[in-house]
Amino acid sequence: MYKEQPSTSFGSIIIHKKVIASIASISCLETEGVSKLGDKSLFKILNLFGKHQENLIKVEINKNGEIGLEIPLIIKYGYNIADVAYKVQENVQLALEKMTNMPIRYINIIVNGIERS
Repeated sequence: MYKEQPSTSFGSIIIHKKVIASIASISCLETEGVSKLGDKSLFKILNLFGKHQENLIKVEINKNGEIGLEIPLIIKYGYNIADVAYKVQENVQLALEKMTNMPIRYINIIVNGIERS
C-alpha cells in the first residue's frame, strides 16, 4: 500500500499508492483527447458515492520499487485512440518519475469507450 523511499537524516519518506494514482489521474485528464477515467457506468456509480476518479486506477509497486499502472479511459470522439493512449502513457510516466523518483515498470491503458464532448 505504501512505498517507502530511502531515509533521510530527518526520517523516512513514504508515498502511498493513492498519491501515485492521483498523480496519474491528473496527468490523464490533462491529456488532450481524454474525456474521463473509467467506464461510463462505473464513473456514474463512483460519483453517486462521492468517490474520486483516481480510485479507478490500479497501482502495483513491486519489490524493486517499480510502479505498474492499469488506467481505464474514455476517449473523446474524433481523436485517434492509439495516439491518445500513447500520449497518456508518456504524460503519466513523466509526471510520476518527476514527482516520485520511482521507476515505471508498465502503464497499461484500457480504452472503455468513446464519448462526445
